[in-house]
Amino acid sequence: MAAITLEARNRRTMLWAFFGALAMLGLGFASVPLYRLFCQVTGFGGTTQVATQSDADLAAQQAASAGGVSYSIRFDANTARDMPWTFEPVQVTDRVPVGQRDMATYIARNNSSVPITGTATFNVEPAQAGIHFKKIQCFCFTEQVLQPGQEVRMPVLYYVDPAVLDDPDMAGVEQITLSYTFHRKPGEAAQ
Repeated sequence: MAAITLEARNRRTMLWAFFGALAMLGLGFASVPLYRLFCQVTGFGGTTQVATQSDADLAAQQAASAGGVSYSIRFDANTARDMPWTFEPVQVTDRVPVGQRDMATYIARNNSSVPITGTATFNVEPAQAGIHFKKIQCFCFTEQVLQPGQEVRMPVLYYVDPAVLDDPDMAGVEQITLSYTFHRKPGEAAQ
């Protein structure tokens, strides 16, 4: 009788361990998209926010109360080691009034002899500015395919949300850096 009870307890423990391991595996797969969603919602780690045209119009209306406050925006461009592109901003810095839409332009050129698909990752520094940096349109929202020798101009339409004025973490911040890094599309063979 005691052997059956011990066997039943072992079986129950084994089932709990199995389901616990299965749950951990599921959380492991879900952690990346959940973290990405968390960063997009909160601006954590300098993740910029995506805005609609109506959001930008509302911010422009609210900008009147900003009292002419502006930020210096610095544009940074990088490429991964295996990315045979030249990538740079047309203008390295710009001064933008809070709530006012502005456009930055980057230039990318494929220096290889084959078509290359690139994906841009981005962030904003200081990290606490990410929640206030709103992009309306950006080349980083989609993959970019450049043919051999092709050069393209890629715009970013953005604004700094007037809510930045009420954020104590932004006190003393004078410059926001928008940084992009282009990577070769995963699975695309390096030439």
